[in-house]
Amino acid sequence: MSITDLSHEIDSTMLARVLATGRSTGAEFSEIFIEDKRSTGAGLDDGRVEEVTSARDRGAGIRVISGETTGYAHTADLSEAGLVAAAEAAAAAASRGDGAVHTVSLGPLRRQKVNEVRIAPQGVPKSQKVALLMIADQAARAVDGSIVQVSAGYSDATRRILVANSDGVFATDEQVRTILRVSVVADGDTGMQTGYDSLGHTIGFELFDEESVAELAERAARQAVTKLRARPAPSGAMPVVIKHGTGGVLFHEACGHGLEADLVARGASVYANRVGDLVASPLVTLVDDGTMSREWGAIGIDDEGHTAQRNVLIQDGILTDYMWDHIRSRREGRRPSGNGRRQSYEHLPMVRMTNTYVMNGGSDPDEIVRATDRGVYVAKLGGGSVNTATGDFVFGMTEAYLIENGEITEPLREGNLIGNGPQVLADIDMLGNDFAMGNPGTCGKDGQGVPVGDGQPTLRVTSMTIGGTAA
Repeated sequence: MSITDLSHEIDSTMLARVLATGRSTGAEFSEIFIEDKRSTGAGLDDGRVEEVTSARDRGAGIRVISGETTGYAHTADLSEAGLVAAAEAAAAAASRGDGAVHTVSLGPLRRQKVNEVRIAPQGVPKSQKVALLMIADQAARAVDGSIVQVSAGYSDATRRILVANSDGVFATDEQVRTILRVSVVADGDTGMQTGYDSLGHTIGFELFDEESVAELAERAARQAVTKLRARPAPSGAMPVVIKHGTGGVLFHEACGHGLEADLVARGASVYANRVGDLVASPLVTLVDDGTMSREWGAIGIDDEGHTAQRNVLIQDGILTDYMWDHIRSRREGRRPSGNGRRQSYEHLPMVRMTNTYVMNGGSDPDEIVRATDRGVYVAKLGGGSVNTATGDFVFGMTEAYLIENGEITEPLREGNLIGNGPQVLADIDMLGNDFAMGNPGTCGKDGQGVPVGDGQPTLRVTSMTIGGTAA
């Protein structure tokens, strides 16, 4: 399937004139970000389809930078008059007032594809999308009679962007994402327990030719049913083994945000001024990679027009670099790392992760468990919070088990993992060879959300604090 990129709809000479308007008051940089996003969604609860929605957002944001001042304006009017008016407003906000004439020459159009889309979701009937939700509902309920509620949601988005700036950048990207989520509630003697799973990639509706919705729903249902016989989670410090894929969110939150250059510049990161230092176990190599085809954070270009990259942040335990956007890299005389992202044309870009993960180690995952006399095996992590200035975090364990005498035994009720990001990195003493990416996610920062992926192999942390309820 071929998507028509925005360069066929937007005249490049007109863009150059708008960019020149942005610099007309003496600013050193101007930028246009144009976005056309179409999305559909459907939700099911208790066997009934509650909503089917369609939406389209189309507009442009214009950024003008003058010294330390940034002016930003956005508009849904993509005519030249509308864009010029927005450029004038942004220029006025950032004005130095030198009154000079500035010309802009755009480079050749650049586009980097990271995946192919075979079946455009926009061309699939809504009835076919709703049918997926019914499959999920039936499959989850068939797992066990204790299942009392099933909720499922489907959504897809086709996002076309064009970025041009006064440095000559002229680039486009088309990003298609398709996702299905299932939540399940089981009721038993211990009360109600929940299960959740999701499936999403940066591909089209062919996702459901490759992956089974029924199996997805069954996994969520079995998680809820298993927790009906769970015992209270222990309390205190002990070894923790984290299953492959699920722990990526911990590294995203507890470590990744602290490696974003804007937080480093504000002194809000525990990793500030530590490039070249040993900040993790020598087993750990941490990467942020926007080029991972099909993964949820995959992009061809970032939202500032820079080509997506694979950036090694920690190599063999040593901090090697941060993630950069245009403003921070320009100030530091660096090249952007492809991490300038924004929620929509109405938002300014900022430093954001794409797909962040810990690379494979050399241990067999079963051996990691066998080497643990007593501890907790975390099969799925939930949400959490982190203080990037200190690295302290709290994460929920949505599926966990006790490890006794080197074996995974009883399931545990939900509890918390409490720790410190740098300390956890240092305390990883075994790293598996079974790397996997986790569930697709949305990363929130300063009021904006963007799609991200994360992952890791099975690993062991020598000591983390479990916030359970057992005596």
